[in-house]
Amino acid sequence: MSVAETSLPCSCNSSPVKPTTPLIAFLERLQETARQTFGDSNFDPKFYVDFSLRFDLSTTEDAFDDLPRSQNGSVPAKDLDGFLEKYLESAGDDLVYAKQSDFVPVPAGFLPKLENAEVRAWALEVHSLWKDLCRRVSDGVKKRPELHTLLPLPESVVIPGSRFREVYYWDSYWVIRGLLASKMYETAKGIVTNLISLLDEYGHVLNGARAYYTNRSQPPLLSSMIYDLYKRTGDMEFVRKSLPALLKEHSFWNSGIHKVTIKDAQGCNHTLSRYYAMWNKPRPESSIIDKESASKLLNVSEKEHFYRELASTAESGWDFSTRWMRNTSDFTTLATTSILPVDLNAFILKMELDIAFLAKVTGEKSTADRFLEAAQARKRAMNSILWNEKMGQWLDYWLDNSTSCKEEAQTWESLNQNQNVFASNFIPLWIELFNSDGLMVEKVMKSLQSSGLLCAAGIATSLTNSGQQWDFPNGWAPLQHMIVEGLARSRSKEALSMAEDIAVRWIRTNYAAYKKTGTMHEKYNVEACGKIGGGGEYVPQTGFGWSNGVVLAFLEEFGWPQDQKLDC
Repeated sequence: MSVAETSLPCSCNSSPVKPTTPLIAFLERLQETARQTFGDSNFDPKFYVDFSLRFDLSTTEDAFDDLPRSQNGSVPAKDLDGFLEKYLESAGDDLVYAKQSDFVPVPAGFLPKLENAEVRAWALEVHSLWKDLCRRVSDGVKKRPELHTLLPLPESVVIPGSRFREVYYWDSYWVIRGLLASKMYETAKGIVTNLISLLDEYGHVLNGARAYYTNRSQPPLLSSMIYDLYKRTGDMEFVRKSLPALLKEHSFWNSGIHKVTIKDAQGCNHTLSRYYAMWNKPRPESSIIDKESASKLLNVSEKEHFYRELASTAESGWDFSTRWMRNTSDFTTLATTSILPVDLNAFILKMELDIAFLAKVTGEKSTADRFLEAAQARKRAMNSILWNEKMGQWLDYWLDNSTSCKEEAQTWESLNQNQNVFASNFIPLWIELFNSDGLMVEKVMKSLQSSGLLCAAGIATSLTNSGQQWDFPNGWAPLQHMIVEGLARSRSKEALSMAEDIAVRWIRTNYAAYKKTGTMHEKYNVEACGKIGGGGEYVPQTGFGWSNGVVLAFLEEFGWPQDQKLDC
């Protein structure tokens, strides 16, 4: 069955839904009223669910219900402004700036391979951005958590920037890579401590530290954070304390709704994982947008299915992309829960290898052996189900919907591999089990060279210009980093040269945009050096955690020769 022939997915009746809170339900009502009152211009629905209450919820709701309303539900702007000022703390007020004891303006031994004075001056400016992005949760959140959608956390945080006023899961990996280059080891450990506290409380690391994110996770990179911190600091106690959390996270991604079994062409069963949010309503932070997107769907069950797909796509980190759509011109055909993604399974394979390594260094031999076996099994599964020899890429696999809600194994069909080219098809190269295989590196490298993804300013996310932000012509820092690092860590001189070339293009485009705008950006348009990315459901954001982290990581890895020009 081809992707195009697949019908609307079955409805999994037992699919879990994590309940929302009365505060979130109220803030969604407020969001809707604000949109009707203030209109579409510069309206960001997330702003309203990030508010905190000054008084208890019932008092606030009573006052809200007493506001004068027109027939369409709008409130006179001056009345709504007065209500907001009296009853609500503004978005972002629940986080306060945190001075980090391990931040120094010029760290000792900072970026030792960096010879060029102009690049060093800019790198120190990027380093200094950590001061702007470091926060701690205010005491008010800890005293009265019921008044806030922000979740209390034990340590200070590094936020991505702009509208993203809370810690995010997968962003944190590249933030930490930048903090390691900045020698800010304690701040980096604090981020991991926060993520583990969320895992302990909710059973998984949340998409972000807000009450409306409890129903989903994000690409699982906690083990990578702990592994890299251990390699840099040698802190064995930190590893010992962190290992139980990693075992819990591994279980989350390898059981229940995330686990899928596929029978390969030889009749062998393989287990792989998928994204699957525990939610079937509009996402509170985008409630209005989601309802509008679902408005053409005919019945409640179709809408609930679509809302689950929206939340599951947000769990993937790639929100949104034609990668997840059955029909690339119809957003309501999102079908992320029916896909076995290449990158998710690469991340879980890395988690298994990381756990094996960390268990070994702490003397837990049986755990190390068990996870080494699990990693080898997943490698076989990825090569059997996802690898496409002809293309020299790993491809996402579409599940057969007639059985995608059932326990029994599905039978592998070559037509179910998604043969469209995405940057994610090359992410397994980041994993040592793949980048240590010289023949495979050569195949994948040639495939990347001819893929059409390599552009003037970096690697494009896809080849489809859909207007979605995880599609062409946008390039994203984490994708550049994983592919470049995978190429660089292989034993191939040609791959290392390619890695350096991509890194140089990416550094140049970040620098050119920074010089033009004075800020680092969430994403970049890779068609031309210095162009900022766009598309998607919100305006382009600045700050920006993972972009800062990847630039610093690239400069640490490759340096910058004295005579190499920095401008486009």
